[in-house]
Amino acid sequence: MLAILAATLRWSLLGFTLAFLLPVFAASLWWALQDRPDSWRNADWGPSGVLPPAQAVPGAAIRVMAARTGGAKGAVSVHSWIVHKRAGAARWTRHDVVGWGRPVRRDAYAADARWYSNLPQVIGAADGSAAATLIPRLEAAIAAYPFAGSDAYRIFPGPNSNTFTAHLLRELPELGVTLPPHAVGRDFLGEGPQLVLDEGGDLHASISGLAGFTVGPRAGVELHLLGQAVGLDIMRPALKLPAIGRLGLSPRAQAAELPPG
Repeated sequence: MLAILAATLRWSLLGFTLAFLLPVFAASLWWALQDRPDSWRNADWGPSGVLPPAQAVPGAAIRVMAARTGGAKGAVSVHSWIVHKRAGAARWTRHDVVGWGRPVRRDAYAADARWYSNLPQVIGAADGSAAATLIPRLEAAIAAYPFAGSDAYRIFPGPNSNTFTAHLLRELPELGVTLPPHAVGRDFLGEGPQLVLDEGGDLHASISGLAGFTVGPRAGVELHLLGQAVGLDIMRPALKLPAIGRLGLSPRAQAAELPPG
């Protein structure tokens, strides 16, 4: 019996090292070699050009975006936000959460602004009639965000910027997208043990955002630990790695079933 327990412990430690520690170490080494600003004052927060002008998108549209954050935490995490426009609108509207004042902000930055000089990516999208149908629900979900109080923000384990975006994506499963595995805070569901079955059929279990799992059609299978996740996306084949992100089919391809933007 002791031999079995010892073997189980060894394999568990090996799995933890390969699945969590090695990706975090590799990402940290890569991050240390990057040319990046030494403070937020020296960072570029301007438009990146990733999104076209709103006038160039004739119909309604929603875009889910993420970019590496700054400082040491940029090695292991992204910052995420969501933008939308109604048909004929002259500008995009952006919503994200920041760590000072009342956390939920509207148009605090350009819709596709760099974050700490880091280029954002579009990780999910809806266009045309699909977006037009979802936008009122998106606005209602933003208004009902449960961690919107001025004292609610907490950088780790949440609620933070990724907690906000992840909440919106659970409320709008039709977007068919989840945040990448290195969006620290996305799995915070509340203090203590939490179990949530969202409208899209994903089951989320979490203990204060520190440990848990998710399984379902959008997320695939994920194991969460200390704000990071490792897992497999089955519907859009990809390996999800802590601090690194997705390796496989880009989640942006999930919008292919929607009218093209």
